[in-house]
Amino acid sequence: MYHKWLDRWDERRAQRGEEWKVPTEFTLGSELAFPGENITTLPEFCERAEQAAVDPAFFDRPSDDLEGFEKKDGWIRFPSDITTYVEENNTVWAKITERGSTTHALVVFHHWNARSRNSRLAKFFAKRGITVVEIAMPYHLERSRSGSHYADFMLSANLGRTLQSFRQAVLDGRKLIGFLNSEGYQQISLLGMSLGSWVAGLIAAHDQTVSKASLFLTAGSLADMVWTGRATTSIRESLAAAIPLTDLRRAWTPLNLENHTGCLERQSLKIQVVLAKRDKVVLPEISHTLLHKLTATPASTRVLGLNCGHYSLGRPPHVLLAASGLRRFLLPPCGLTRK
Repeated sequence: MYHKWLDRWDERRAQRGEEWKVPTEFTLGSELAFPGENITTLPEFCERAEQAAVDPAFFDRPSDDLEGFEKKDGWIRFPSDITTYVEENNTVWAKITERGSTTHALVVFHHWNARSRNSRLAKFFAKRGITVVEIAMPYHLERSRSGSHYADFMLSANLGRTLQSFRQAVLDGRKLIGFLNSEGYQQISLLGMSLGSWVAGLIAAHDQTVSKASLFLTAGSLADMVWTGRATTSIRESLAAAIPLTDLRRAWTPLNLENHTGCLERQSLKIQVVLAKRDKVVLPEISHTLLHKLTATPASTRVLGLNCGHYSLGRPPHVLLAASGLRRFLLPPCGLTRK
């Protein structure tokens, strides 16, 4: 009875903002994903995307330059390495919560269409000696596109823009990590929630300075998540008339975490995966394909499965269980002395 109520609650929560999510025109958008290249057909796009997936430089920053960083009044602001025509999106904002001196920073990547940051989480870990830095992903929060009701440019039926947005999110995250390293932070951990878990996973795969990555409500194939998920029905409707799932998987090959498990297998990286067994947004079966690959690697992977839905993970008792698991993952067994 309880779980039926929970499922209904999740469905009601999923319906929020649905009126704004309408099908849009399918677009290749190759000039956004691969600037300067003459790609005009879907087969060409898919072939180029598959090349990018095995090219380590695709998620590398163009330089190690840390010019333009401003840290003031609990905020970090800096220019993105990727410039878009949406001016607000070209400046990255991150909220920093710290207490006293610390050498451990946790960078948090929020979920799709996040409207606020998690101050409780930030204060909780700051009190325990971990600086929390909550970054705004492309087209979210301070970077939102004027007039938009949700982050439709981060994830959409525009294949190239979606690739560009995720690549921008990865490069922004890596640039922030570079700054934190220069500020004296010796241990970098990542927390990614839902869509943010794809970004956190890609950064963990390609940035050797990351020592821990906690991925909440994650999976491997972004294409499969969009095709089957409750929150992306309008995007699937836009895609289905123009592209089969097999080609969508190829087009978004660089964003499939299953293709990066080789980079995630290093011994110095610990991974935690938190899943919702009743999830209708990120279906458990597509999460398990990623888990199968991760648990087959030498990387230390912890898995926590909770009997709730995607949204009800944020309700008691599930949120308390998830928070407890995250605390055990990030903090040493004896805990840290409060500052």
